[in-house]
Amino acid sequence: MKTNKTQVILDKNGVSKTIARICDEIAQRNSAKNGLKDLAIVGIRMRGAHIADRIAVLLKSKYKAEVPLGILDITLYRDDLTTISAQPIVRSTEIGFDLTDRKIVLVDDVLYTGRTIRAAMDELVDFGRPRNIQLAVLVDRGLRELPIQADYSGVSISTTHRQIVEVRMKESDGRDEVVVNSP
Repeated sequence: MKTNKTQVILDKNGVSKTIARICDEIAQRNSAKNGLKDLAIVGIRMRGAHIADRIAVLLKSKYKAEVPLGILDITLYRDDLTTISAQPIVRSTEIGFDLTDRKIVLVDDVLYTGRTIRAAMDELVDFGRPRNIQLAVLVDRGLRELPIQADYSGVSISTTHRQIVEVRMKESDGRDEVVVNSP
C-alpha cells in the first residue's frame, strides 16, 4: 500500500514573513508622490482573499496607506465550469470602489496553470479599466498552460502535475501553512 508524502514548504512563521515581504515589495514598486493612493488590492476567493486582506492590513499599519480591498469570486468566469460540479457554488464578488485608472494588485494563493488568473482578469475588466494589473501569489508552482507570471511571488517551487499544493490559512483552515502532497 502506497502512502502519500507531505512536505511542509512554509509553516506559520514562514507564511507571515512571506506575506510581509510581498507587502513590502508592493509598497516599494507602487509608491509615488501621492503614496499608494491609486493602488487597490483584490483577492481571489477564498484563500487569495485572506492573503489580500492581510496585505491590506500590513499596508495600513506599516505604510499608513488606506488601500481599497476587493474580493473576486471567479466561479462563473472559469473555463472548466461544467467539469467542476453540476451545481457549482457561486459566492459574491465584493468590489466597492472604481477600478478605472487604478493599479490593481490581484492576489491568489497558488499560481499553477494560469487559468484562474485569466478568469480573474476577465472579471476585473468587467468592473472597469484599471491602469494596470499586477499579480501577487503566495506560491508559484510552475507548470503554466497560459503565458501568465507573478509580479510578486512568496515562494517558487518545482512540482509535478500529480503533486498537490495546499495553502492553509487560519481564517478558513484553522492554521497557516503551505504543504506539498506527493502521491
